[in-house]
This record gives sequence, C-alpha cells and structure tokens, in this order.
Amino acid sequence: MPMDKKFYLEIKHIDKKTGARYGILHTPHGDVEVPMFMPVGTLATVKTLSPEEIKQLGAGVILSNTYHLHLRPGEEIVKQAGGLHNFMDYHGPILTDSGGFQVFSLSTFRKISEEGVEFRNDFNGDKEFFTPEKIIKIEEALGADIIMSFDECIPYPADYKYVKESTLRTLRWAKRGLEAHTRDDQALFGIVQGGAFKDLREMCAKELSAMDFPGYSIGGTSIGEPKDVCFQMIDDAVRFLPKDKPRYLMGVGSIDYILGGIERGVDMFDCVLPTRIARHGALMTSSGRVNIRDSKYKNDFTPLDPECDCPACKHYTKAYLHHLQVCNEEYGKRLNSIHNIRFLIKMMEGAREAIKEDRFEEFKAEYLAKYGDSRGF
Repeated sequence: MPMDKKFYLEIKHIDKKTGARYGILHTPHGDVEVPMFMPVGTLATVKTLSPEEIKQLGAGVILSNTYHLHLRPGEEIVKQAGGLHNFMDYHGPILTDSGGFQVFSLSTFRKISEEGVEFRNDFNGDKEFFTPEKIIKIEEALGADIIMSFDECIPYPADYKYVKESTLRTLRWAKRGLEAHTRDDQALFGIVQGGAFKDLREMCAKELSAMDFPGYSIGGTSIGEPKDVCFQMIDDAVRFLPKDKPRYLMGVGSIDYILGGIERGVDMFDCVLPTRIARHGALMTSSGRVNIRDSKYKNDFTPLDPECDCPACKHYTKAYLHHLQVCNEEYGKRLNSIHNIRFLIKMMEGAREAIKEDRFEEFKAEYLAKYGDSRGF
C-alpha cells in the first residue's frame, strides 16, 4: 500500500482570522486530531507514567529519541521485540526524532563532515559515526510511524556563512536519507533549518518541499533566540511548505510558543518541559503557574485546578501534592507529570474547538492573559 494511503493529513477547517488549522492525521497506528501536543518518551517511556496512563490523558502521538535508544538498549533489541510499539506496549502512533539535536548538544568530541558526524558515546567513550543513511536504518529498526531526517541543529546566534553551509549540508543529508528509506509504513519528515536568516529558511523549505516528504519539521528554534525571532523563523518556513502536509515544530512546549505556532499553521508540538518542570513542583493550571512547593499550600485542601479532569485534580488536594513534593516522593512527581501533560493536551482540545468555531484568536488571548507572553509557560 502506498505511503500516502497509510499516512496523510486531512485538513478539516482553517480559522478565518489566523492560519490555525484543524485536521485529522491518519497513521498506520490510528488517526489523531491536530493541532496536538506529543508527550516525550525519550527512552521508550514518558518518565514515571505508563503507556495506559498516557492514552487515558488523551495523547495521540508520543515521541521517542533515536540517539538515546541507539545507545541503550540498541535498535536491534527493539527490533527483536517487534519494534517500539511492542517494546513499550504503546499501540498508538509513535514518532522518533533523528538524534541530531542530541549529537550536537550532548555528545563530546564531535567532528562534522560531509559524510556525517563522529562523536563519543557518552556511556562508554566509544567512537560513533552517524550518517544520514545510518540514522534511517536505526529508525527503521525502531519502527515508529513518523521518523525524522538527520540534520544539524544550528546554534543561536551563528554567522550567515556557517548557517548557509550547514543548511545546504542538511539538505544534502535529507536527500540521502530519503533515498535510503525503504519502509512504506513510516513517514519520513524533512527538517527545515536556516537559522534566523529569512532567505536560508525560504531556500531550505522550498528545496525540501521539492523532495516531496510526507511531512515537514521546523528545526533550530527555541534554542535561546528571542521570541519574536523564533516566530519569524516559523513564518519564514511555513509560508513555503505544502499546505496539505503536516507541520511539526520541534522541541516547543511552553504555552505562549505553542499558541503562537498554532496561529502560524503548525500542527504538531513536542517537549520535555511539562514533565521536567513537574518533577520540580512547577504546575500549569487554569489560573496560571503554581509552585506546589510553596508553603502557602501546606493547609490548602482545595483541588489543584478545578477546571482539570486529571487524576491529580479529581482525587487530591494542593496540601497533599505539597506534602509529596517537599518529601521528594515519586508519587508526587507522577501526579504532577500527569497533570501537566493533561493540561497541555486539554489546551489543545480547546484550541481545536476554537479553530473549528473561528475563534482561535480569542482563545489564544485568554490563555496569554493568564500566563503572559514571557513567563516561559
């Protein structure tokens, strides 16, 4: 069966005031609504949560990391288990990133060449060499529904000459990865790079579009650049991408950035933010940010968020969550993570309804009134 019959985006409605899109993403492991937030399960697990819980929270696609799974346990073990869906017992859609960000940000002893990237294995010190073809081979063994091309995540700021050379190399790597890809049940996405330079973003988006990928990612954002620069990067990519293909803004999980991305026609988002901050007691609620460690919650026997339907809010009080947090109990971290993931997924559910009713602009304004434009989440 051709890939376009197993994986495609069905646009149902575009908000009349903005570029926000509502649609259905069809995948081999089920259909999901967009725009959507994808919880991150780096090592084939969303930290402290079970696959069943993730499903119950309303998640569609979840994300795992090619770099980390290659190092541990290794893609061959995952393949022997029947792929990621069987290995982690999650039978909805799964996305694997290419590991490019991790190679360039976490690994030591990096050497970039036209062929690929040489780096040190952070666990045993062995030399590793990633090429676009090897990344595709690893991702095919992992067996996710959506996989990413190998790219270089360009730092910010960077000078024009470097960004241009890197972007052109990323395009060549994308072509090589596309040619190496053999599985017709996986959708390979191209990744738009180009730094903060409008002409390079345009060039990269146009070249990738001509390669006719099933979907497109926008990379190299949310890495330290000002918000207006980030949004300009998104604009400079989206306007040159196919209107009928999914658009994925990589590594974005703060409320203001997600809403800004939706407004610009982005369909998919992922980030470790909700679970990372949850483990430290920072919670997203309908009334704004809550630091559950704060002593003022010690005697607060009200729900964390009366507008939330997650188990943490339905069954426990702020006093109990505060107690678990200050005692460093793992159950507290679990409940906090459950809440934050559900909060973002519920926000996306609301965003989809607002788009269908042509009121996304108002919906966005309501959320930003609570969180502000610059408080991170």
